[in-house]
Amino acid sequence: MNTDIDTGVDREPDYRFTLANERTFLAWNRTALALIASGVAVVQLVPAFRLPGTRHALGSILVALGVVVATASYRRWQAAQQAMRRDEDLPPTKMPLLLTVGLSVLAVAVIVLLLITR
Repeated sequence: MNTDIDTGVDREPDYRFTLANERTFLAWNRTALALIASGVAVVQLVPAFRLPGTRHALGSILVALGVVVATASYRRWQAAQQAMRRDEDLPPTKMPLLLTVGLSVLAVAVIVLLLITR
């Protein structure tokens, strides 16, 4: 809903923006689901490393990252929807940075594990 500046009333935004916001929310949730499924796959399908518990640690990190992305995606959807209703600028998001850093750190950890356990 766009805020009517003169009256301070929230208005429903153009439906195309609402649907775009929803598609973005669903895309982040697909990413979260992929992270969670990857965590399960690591625990169940990846051969064991020489260090005990490594698969479970990596799988748990992936699942936790998926939970964070799913939770943050809802908060982002809600904040964007409110901003559109009030005709305000969309709030900034740190989700791409969070996902990039999380996956990069995990990838470096896997590379290190592969190098030290071969």
